[in-house]
Amino acid sequence: MPSNKSVSDAPITQFINCRILREHQLQRDDLWVREGKILDPEKLFFDEQGYADKRVDCEGSIIAPGFIDVQINGGYGIDFSQACEDVCSGVSFVAKKILEHGVTSFCPTLVTSPPAVYHKVLPQVKVHNGGSHGAGVLGFHLEGPFISLEKKGAHPAQFLRPFKSGDISDLMEAYGSLDNVAMVTLAPELANSQSVVRELSQRGITVSLGHSVANLSQAEDAVKHGATFITHLFNAMLPFHHRDPGIVGLLTSDQVPAGRTVYYGMIADGIHTNPAALRIAHRAHPSGLVLVTDAITAMGLPPGRHTLGQQVIEIQGLHAYVAGTTTLCGSIATMDMCVRHFKQASGCSVEEALEAASLHPAQLLGISNKKGNLDYGSDADLLLLDEALNIKATYISGEEVWRKEP
Repeated sequence: MPSNKSVSDAPITQFINCRILREHQLQRDDLWVREGKILDPEKLFFDEQGYADKRVDCEGSIIAPGFIDVQINGGYGIDFSQACEDVCSGVSFVAKKILEHGVTSFCPTLVTSPPAVYHKVLPQVKVHNGGSHGAGVLGFHLEGPFISLEKKGAHPAQFLRPFKSGDISDLMEAYGSLDNVAMVTLAPELANSQSVVRELSQRGITVSLGHSVANLSQAEDAVKHGATFITHLFNAMLPFHHRDPGIVGLLTSDQVPAGRTVYYGMIADGIHTNPAALRIAHRAHPSGLVLVTDAITAMGLPPGRHTLGQQVIEIQGLHAYVAGTTTLCGSIATMDMCVRHFKQASGCSVEEALEAASLHPAQLLGISNKKGNLDYGSDADLLLLDEALNIKATYISGEEVWRKEP
């Protein structure tokens, strides 16, 4: 005879005294968690006569889904594009540190590198869930090497590549494997890119357009073949022009196939994008905005010189430059900083700011059935935040993995 406690004997946690972000609004309600998933309390009460084993008093906090960072190159002295002996420990170190910034899952991002680096790094880091050891890995974001020389940004020119055949062999030659790859950023104006976009999309890999001089029709063509993301909008692409708005024009294009959303990354650090440009993008296409940190090895490090992939970079205040130039090379902002800055700069609601770092990246990666929201049945990756959107605690699968010191 099962006890009347519940169908499952796993302990149940009830979060009380909180406002939950659900269905695009903050709702005063309790949140119930069991076995790492969010429970429907109605089923619990009526079908199982269940009750909570543990109560967490949130003291009026906001509960939001954990943040998902789809573009992060490293941090705290670790650079994912350096083919060191133990890549895993570097990824794990960053994964642990970003818990305090509310990131519960992420895509380690590799900038343009020689094939030897991809061949060495990619097999070492497998997709895995997060926990007390750190944020979960959703798969790599490979930014390059199939990008435009004119818009290479901080990517080293000598390792850029064209598509020779337009089939999978181009990708295999560069990367060695597509296992554990979640996203590829490429320039859609490169010859033979369309078949590559189609091939990647069919394999369930998100294709992003970036570091590109594409015009709007080339960008629309890539979307028709399966591309769904724009890498750091406005940065490393042609500026908006009224006669040909380029990739930026995708935000209001009428050529996007019905039922599809084009998402776009924004580095909301107050440096990469002027607040007015951030507002233009958000007002034109709010449901596509995805906050990314584009954080580099220097996030969390003091000013001075550090490495990014094959380059030397220099930190001055909140700016990171390719050493000796004025070229920006990624940010040193953390995700919680970006969420707060985005809200303040755009004038958007608390809900919109939080969803841009959680729901939208999950939708982009096709994982919103379990991440990026607090729906019943979703993974209990969640954050407690105060009114000013500072992180008070981070939970993965219902377990507390970080809490701010009192």
